[in-house]
Amino acid sequence: MARLLALCFLLASGALSARAICPERCDCQHAQHLLCTNRGLRAVPKAPARGSGDVLVLSLGGNFISNISAFDFSRFSHLTRLDLQYNQIRSVHSKAFDKLSRLEELYLGNNLISTISPGTFHSLRKLRILYGNSNEIKKISPDSFTNLESVIKLRLDRNAIETLQDAVFKSLENLLYLHLESNKLRHIHRSAFIRLGKLRFLNLSDNKQTTLRNTFTFAQLTSLTTLLLSENEIQHVGNHVFQNLKKLSKLSLSNNKIAQMDGEALKGLSGVRELLIDGNQLEHIPARLLDPLERVEVLDFSDNRISSVDPSAFKQLKHLKVLKLNNNRLSSLAGSVFSSNGGLYSLDLKGNNWTCDCRLGAFQQWMSAAHSQGLLLTVFVQCQHPAALTGKYLDYLNSSQLWPPESHSGVCGSGSGSVERAAGPARDRPTLQVNVQADEAEPDRTPTDQSKRKKPLTPRSRPPTRAADSPKRGPPDSGHPSATGHPPSTPTQGAAERFDLLQQEKAERPLVTDACQFNRLFILNVTAEQESVSTATVRWVTRDYRVATGSELHFRVLYDRFGQAPRFPRFVYVQGGARAVTLRELAEDTPYMACVEAVVGGAACAVASRDHCTGVVTQPAGRGRAGDLQLLTMVTLGANILLLLLVGGAWMGRGLRRRLQHRKSAVHVRHMYSTRRPLRAMATDAVSADFTSYQSSRPRLGAPDEGDLIQFPCERFPEGSRRD
Repeated sequence: MARLLALCFLLASGALSARAICPERCDCQHAQHLLCTNRGLRAVPKAPARGSGDVLVLSLGGNFISNISAFDFSRFSHLTRLDLQYNQIRSVHSKAFDKLSRLEELYLGNNLISTISPGTFHSLRKLRILYGNSNEIKKISPDSFTNLESVIKLRLDRNAIETLQDAVFKSLENLLYLHLESNKLRHIHRSAFIRLGKLRFLNLSDNKQTTLRNTFTFAQLTSLTTLLLSENEIQHVGNHVFQNLKKLSKLSLSNNKIAQMDGEALKGLSGVRELLIDGNQLEHIPARLLDPLERVEVLDFSDNRISSVDPSAFKQLKHLKVLKLNNNRLSSLAGSVFSSNGGLYSLDLKGNNWTCDCRLGAFQQWMSAAHSQGLLLTVFVQCQHPAALTGKYLDYLNSSQLWPPESHSGVCGSGSGSVERAAGPARDRPTLQVNVQADEAEPDRTPTDQSKRKKPLTPRSRPPTRAADSPKRGPPDSGHPSATGHPPSTPTQGAAERFDLLQQEKAERPLVTDACQFNRLFILNVTAEQESVSTATVRWVTRDYRVATGSELHFRVLYDRFGQAPRFPRFVYVQGGARAVTLRELAEDTPYMACVEAVVGGAACAVASRDHCTGVVTQPAGRGRAGDLQLLTMVTLGANILLLLLVGGAWMGRGLRRRLQHRKSAVHVRHMYSTRRPLRAMATDAVSADFTSYQSSRPRLGAPDEGDLIQFPCERFPEGSRRD
């Protein structure tokens, strides 16, 4: 009880002391915290002489204070945090903080301060955080930060600073975070960051710098991990500018005007993991520019003017995972440009001027191989040229549709991958890619021997009567000629050809060399089963076939959300002879359309088949749980009913058992007093004298009635009494 009274006394005394030192309009619920935020104050409130020295936190933000005098905080000698943000402070007296030797946090942001007088922070030796952001400071000097050895974070962003003088931050030896963004910096002295060997974060974005050439500018920042130089006017990056930044992990040069980077501009950045150069004016990525980036994982070259990339530009980037080249002017890429980047899984190539000719053949093969192995996300390469392929995606094109460029006279460059069928004139290309031949004269010849001796039919070698029956791979609805240069086939021709193929299938397995024909004739019974919340299995069957020697046939499943936006089609590649695939990471309670397509010899059909598709609808997330809950409810109800039956049966059995025991132990009245049985002869001496006297005293009205006689059963008397 005594302790409780002492505690109440302390609380009461603290409340009284807080009220005693509380200035007008302020909130002083805590004795060491004066809250004067958003109270309409136009000057720093005066505290009483007694008790104000115990205050640790003073909040004056959101008022209309315009001037800080030398005596405003003279009585708050124990302050550790002072908040003056969002006022209208224009001037701070040079001796305003002389008494605040214990201050650790000072917030002066969002005011109208234009100058910081030398020696203003001279007494703040324990200061760790200093905010001077969003003011009108135009100039800072080394004398502005004297005796601030303990500061670890300094914010001077959103001011009007134009120049960083020599050794301007020399007193801030323990500084870790420096914000100078959104100023008007045009010139940074070569020794401006001297003695900042512990600095980790430097933000110089949204300034007016035009070039990066001085190799000593960042030479002292050996511990820097993040350097932001975006939103400037940088046009040129010289050699060895970042050579001493061994620990740098992120470098941003986004949204500048960089048109030139010297060959060794990135030397020394061996630890960088993220490099952003998007939104500039680069036109070419040379061979050895990116070699110093040994550990880079994210590269962003989007929104530039890049029209060419050296095939070995990314050769040394073994850890590259994300590469953005979207919204540039690329028309072609070499097939070996990403062959050394085994960890690359995200490649953005949208918004380029792609010319789908045979120069993209090798790149298409690399992309298909990466997709089939599940190493790369979907890459959208949309053709812009030639006109017949405008709007189509490279994934859907057959190698025979990649026409040679006109400037090469029918011969592709070194990056084309030497596609033989695309190199020759259109009239020499094979038109029938599925060869079903039945050799009746030589029935004992094996299919392997036939595939070696017989070649695909061409327009020159085919009989004249069948020349018009050859199928084409052009789109059925377009008026452009197909990739082989011939008009599209009619439905009658296609039906006749299908009939011939099915008839000859009985003789031998047909040879498959074209994905379009395989999609039309050999894929059957596409079904979906085992739909769950996020997975579904797609199965299909195929007719018998054989593949040419050296070629390979596998399948891919295209699936996308049905009737919903935005569309994001994805492929799942199936290797080997599998005829089923499980789609994963689906959205719950969503309809999907899944289509099966063949990939023959690394090439898919130009016109994606939609004849072999099936619908998939995933289950809602709560269906399985609801079923389990319903089953649990039914089981619980059954158990309760069974328990009630057992309890009721036990109760009824107990009552019946009691009744049986009662009947056995009791003597029925009918056995003791019977009026309907004849009177047995019994000895006269067996009747007691009392009974005789009772009978003699009764009046006798006549002959004794049988109903008036009382019978005593013999078994009620023991044997001994009978003898007596």
